[in-house]
Parts: sequence; C-alpha cells; structure tokens
Amino acid sequence: MSNYSLRYNVDIVFCIDCTESMDNVLNIIKERALSFYEDLLDRMRQKQKAVDALRVRVVAFRDYVAYDQERKKGNPGNEPMLVTDFFRLPEEAEKLELAVRSLQPRGGGDDPEDGLEAVAYAIRSDWDRSPGVKHRHVIVVWTDAQAHELGFGKASSRYPKGMARSIGELTAWWGTPSAPGYCLQGAKRLVLFTPKEEGWDFLTEQWDQTVQFPSKAGNGLSELDYEEILNCLSASL
Repeated sequence: MSNYSLRYNVDIVFCIDCTESMDNVLNIIKERALSFYEDLLDRMRQKQKAVDALRVRVVAFRDYVAYDQERKKGNPGNEPMLVTDFFRLPEEAEKLELAVRSLQPRGGGDDPEDGLEAVAYAIRSDWDRSPGVKHRHVIVVWTDAQAHELGFGKASSRYPKGMARSIGELTAWWGTPSAPGYCLQGAKRLVLFTPKEEGWDFLTEQWDQTVQFPSKAGNGLSELDYEEILNCLSASL
C-alpha cells in the first residue's frame, strides 16, 4: 500500500430509510457489515488509492409526525430517528453489525419521510480532522420516498432541538466554496440513492459535491445490489 499516491482518512455516514419497503437495503447492509471494510479497500486499491482509516456511522430515519400519530392511537410508535456514533473499522465491525441488525423495517407507506433531518444529523457528525492527511467526509442516503419539508415534524415530542430551521440553514451547514460548513469543504461528498422527487431535487440542483443515483419511488430500492453500492462509494472517494 505504500506505493499508492492517494491515501485517505474516510468517514462515511449511512442515512437509511428504515420503513417497511426498505428491507432490501437493510438486508444488504446487515449481511455485509463485517466484510464492508475489506470490500471497500479492495475497490480503492483497484483505483490506486489507499484508506488509512475508515469510520462508519448510521442514521436510520422514518417520520416524526407518524410517530406521534401512532402514540395518540395507543400504539408504541416507530422511533423516527436512530443515530449511532462512528464505528472504527475493522476494529469495531462487530459493533457496527450489531447496530444495523437492530434496525427493523417498520412503518411507512405514507410517503414522504423525514430524510432531510437525517441529512442534518449526518452533516453535524464529529468528522475526523486529523492534520497532515487527506480526508473524505461522505454522506450516503438510501430511500425510495420523497422528503418532507425540513421542519414538517417540528411539533413532535421527538423532534430534535437545534435542528436546521430551513433548507437555507441546512444548505449553510453543508457549506459552499466561499463559506464552508461542518464538513471539510474539499472532503465532503453527498451520495443520494433517492427518487427524483420533492425534497431531494433541491439538493441535487443546488448543493456542490453531490451525486444522485435515482431510485424508483415506492420500490424500496429493490433494484440496488451490493456491487453497485461499492462501485458508487469507491467512485465518490
């Protein structure tokens, strides 16, 4: 690996729609959690790049309003947002596996979901900023649903304090070349496996360092497989 001219410390945040239709992607991640580190490194080697450090964080999202509605009916409700710390790979691969195996596809069916809040959580991650190395700060979003307008569920008992109050503020968190946000400007990447529908279109049209692989709305990303995920990630790094 010492012959590789490009070496990186990589942080990846997986934002995963955790509603019922998304069991395909959830199953892929659960099945591949332990091998993900070596698989990604192999793809990077093919591109003459090396990963010196890799961390992965998970943000699983549903719908804040739907949670409150279920609670009012006397049902426990499905947690609208579940967030982990970063797991350092390969050392903490088993912890990552346990975290993703705890995620169950529940709820949904009432498109859209609160995906923009998940992106906000991801942007505010504790990104690695170690001096003297190249960085990649990567956010990957998987969903087959539209995104609610940011703040749609702010009346919910579970809605987080300190959330971006508008798409404009969220854009400032992402940053621009002239006004960097929470990610390192040269390191940030946003990879969207999302439908070309409301909520996501603004990000693809207005945000820099963003690439979208359009999914079919309501299809649960059933067309997506592990090889495609690896190819898209390695190309983004």
